[in-house]
Amino acid sequence: MKVHTTNYENTFIEVAEDCPAISGEVPKQKGDAKTVASIAFEMISQNPYKYTSDDVLFQVFADKNDLTKSEYEDARKKFFSKGQACLRASPLTKRYGWGIHNNEKGKIALFGRETKEYEELSKDQNLKVVKAMRTSRK
Repeated sequence: MKVHTTNYENTFIEVAEDCPAISGEVPKQKGDAKTVASIAFEMISQNPYKYTSDDVLFQVFADKNDLTKSEYEDARKKFFSKGQACLRASPLTKRYGWGIHNNEKGKIALFGRETKEYEELSKDQNLKVVKAMRTSRK
């Protein structure tokens, strides 16, 4: 079975051109239910450079589908047997104003678009800098 990955290394994902947020915003939950954005934000913001993109995307899938820990191994294999959208398509980069830095090990951290770190990462010659996907077509 082919395994796909969404991980980047030495890459900075800038916010989308049409992102409405002027600074990094904390995603809101919908009532008691956590959203895709709130699960991902919580994981990454509380644990910078601990998780890869694959770890975060799978955890969002697991939480949304109420998987038990014992189901994770098989479910993760199945999940990544098909291509998945990477964090360039995440609401964090498209709607909430967060840039995502992927270090040399593919571990990720968030930086609000208003921060000095965001500015420095977006100009870092040692990183591949890519934009998040736009929400609307041009």
